[in-house]
Amino acid sequence: MPQKNCRPEPDTLAHKFFFAFLAAAFASFAVKRFNAEELFTAKDAKGDAKFAKNPMKTFSCEAILFDLDGVLVDSTGSVTRQWRRWAEEQNLDPDKLVETAHGVRTIEIVRRLAPHLDAEAETLRLEKREADDHEGVSVMSGAAELLKSIPGGRWCVVTSGTRYLATSRLKLANLPTPKVLVSADDVSKGKPDPQPYLMGAKLLGMEAAECLVIEDAPAGIRAAHAGDMKAIGITSTYPEAELQEADAVVRKLTQIRVSVDGGSRLRIRVE
Repeated sequence: MPQKNCRPEPDTLAHKFFFAFLAAAFASFAVKRFNAEELFTAKDAKGDAKFAKNPMKTFSCEAILFDLDGVLVDSTGSVTRQWRRWAEEQNLDPDKLVETAHGVRTIEIVRRLAPHLDAEAETLRLEKREADDHEGVSVMSGAAELLKSIPGGRWCVVTSGTRYLATSRLKLANLPTPKVLVSADDVSKGKPDPQPYLMGAKLLGMEAAECLVIEDAPAGIRAAHAGDMKAIGITSTYPEAELQEADAVVRKLTQIRVSVDGGSRLRIRVE
C-alpha cells in the first residue's frame, strides 16, 4: 500500500505558551509607549525640570480673558529689568521684589514697599520706563493666531499694567487692541483680587462663570478662581510647580486650540 504523507501533530502546549508570550510582550510595549507619550521633559522658566504633560483637556465657555505681559506679549525681561533698577534705587532686595512683582499692579507694590513715596507719580515713572524698554519685548508665539481664532467680542485683555503701558505693548507686538481692555487704571483692587477679571466679564456682557482666563502668574490664577472662572497657566514667567492652582498648564499658546461648537459656545482644547 502506498505510504500516506504524514505531518507531526503540533505541540499544542508549546504553541499556547508561544502566543501567550507574544501577547504579554505586545502589552508591555503598548504600556511603555503610552507612558512615553504622556510624559515629557522640558526646561521651565527657571531651569531644567521634568513634569507631567497635561492629559488632553477641553473647556467650554462664552469668552476668553487674557492677561497681557507673559501671555500675549513676551515682556518678562523688560519687567524684571525695570523692577530691579527701581529696587536698587530704593535700597530694596531686587530678587525678593521680582518674585512678587509679576502680575500685580505697580501702584500696590510701591505703596507696600515704599509708602514714603508718591505712589501715583512713582507708578507713572516706572511704567514709562517699561514702555520705553523695548529690548527683548516681542509677541508671544502663537498669540496672533490664537486671537484670530476667537470670534469678535468674545475676548478681552485684563492687565495689571496701566492703559498707557498696555496699549504700548500691544502696538509694539503688532496685536489688535480689543474693545474691552481692563487696566490698572480701571480698578481699585488688583490681582489676586477678582475685581479686574469680574470687570472684564461684565464689560463683555458675560457671566463670570462662563469665562476662561489665560494667565502666567499665580496672582492672576487666584484672581480668576476667586471670580469663579477657570484658568489656564502658561510657563513663560513662572515654572509649572508655581502654577499648580491652574486648571491646566501649557508651555506655549500654540498648545491651545479654539473652535466654536454648534451652539456658538467656545470650545478650548489644551494639547
